Amino acid sequence: MRSHLLNDTTAEHYRRSVTEGIERVAAKLATTDRPFTGVTVDELTPRIDAVDLDKPLLDTTAALDELEEVYLRDAVYFHHPRYLAHLNCPVVIPAVVGEAVLSAVNSSLDTWDQSAGGTLIERKLIDWTTSRIGLGPAADGVFTSGGSQSNLQALLLARDETKSENPEHPTKMRVFASEVSHFSVKKSATLLGLGPDAVVTIPVDRDKRMQTVALARELERCREEGLVPMAVVATAGTTDFGSIDPLPEIAELCAQYGTWMHVDAAYGCGLLASVKNRHLLDGIERADSVTVDYHKSFFQPVSSSAVLVRDTATLRHATYHADYLNPRRMVTERIPNQVDKSLQTTRRFDALKPWMTLRVMGADGVGQLFDEVCDLAGKAWELLAADPRFDVVVEPQLSTLVFRHIPAGVTDPAEIDRANLYARKALFASGDAIVAGTKVGGRHYLKFTLLNPETTVDDIVAVLDLIAGHAEQYLGENLVEAS
Repeated sequence: MRSHLLNDTTAEHYRRSVTEGIERVAAKLATTDRPFTGVTVDELTPRIDAVDLDKPLLDTTAALDELEEVYLRDAVYFHHPRYLAHLNCPVVIPAVVGEAVLSAVNSSLDTWDQSAGGTLIERKLIDWTTSRIGLGPAADGVFTSGGSQSNLQALLLARDETKSENPEHPTKMRVFASEVSHFSVKKSATLLGLGPDAVVTIPVDRDKRMQTVALARELERCREEGLVPMAVVATAGTTDFGSIDPLPEIAELCAQYGTWMHVDAAYGCGLLASVKNRHLLDGIERADSVTVDYHKSFFQPVSSSAVLVRDTATLRHATYHADYLNPRRMVTERIPNQVDKSLQTTRRFDALKPWMTLRVMGADGVGQLFDEVCDLAGKAWELLAADPRFDVVVEPQLSTLVFRHIPAGVTDPAEIDRANLYARKALFASGDAIVAGTKVGGRHYLKFTLLNPETTVDDIVAVLDLIAGHAEQYLGENLVEAS
């Protein structure tokens, strides 16, 4: 069994095995003509259940043959131009090269003596990103598993900063976020012991941006009632609409009320690399903390995310020392241990992926790709707005469109809901395209999340026709059954 350990004696075995795996994936990418096969849970489950993990195949080729049957053949392929569903991007090749390197070397980014140069590369990536944001010379941060963890850590820092200045009971603290903010805000408040009423929901305007007049009113009410305005979470790219909250106005209110300003830019962070649209993030430089997900709009493999802070001193709230790992003496010895800043201990070298991307493509190359999908969303909005078959909710700021099919002659909202739900499910079952769904005003809508520069207007038109066809088929069948 030692022959399977990666070391100096097995380097050639490693090369052959990985090459064979890469060739399988490359073949799938080259021949995939749909984003999904349409396989059902009931069809796929028996294949997985039939695998006996206590009886190894003892051969890489055999294991890859089996993997073809249980995974590769029926995987959802985000690189396909008609995958239009969630915030999943196609990935750039330099990042995949970085993924291969970091997996094989397997550095752990918690301490210097486990990562060496990896520590410095991560710190350089953090400095580059905070500089792009404009957080200032004291800024810092650390890579995380994703936006939810970044939001959790940001609110932990906000809570503990608030406690140090205002030693009130945690249940008196309040977090303010828009009604279309990410669910991780409420989840984080619960995990941090702030209580179920801690998150104050702020209404949005017609463009799905936080209403700052309402925010000001709630901040004032909070203060009048003897509560503590702990943090405002502004969103730069909401999951459903891609909307960007009015960051300069929110920053002013946070300064007025002495409230921590966190910007969830998990989606909109791609604008940091954009020459054309960077202005949409104006005001983010005034944040106390920022979430970025490189694995959304920087076209990186999952996971690659970070939480960034204006003042490195605030990261002390995540610092714990263990004699076997990062004893306190290492601080005075100036040994850079990233675990001092992180909620995680063992942590992947995910910074290598954007590092390789920037070294090969440059920031402008990444920004150009994100600008392309934002431009495509604008064209798709024009199509939807001009098509009487569809109702589109809001003109996009980024690359997301929320809409629904409105069948001719149907006025019952519940029936329209059912037609759209059916259309989404039927489209997924066909494998021809994948779209997401959400609710707006209690009604069912469909969603395009456009993150693939290879997607064209023709793809959008074709998918809209498929959606309309499935919805009309559903209504036609129902009409026949009712007659």
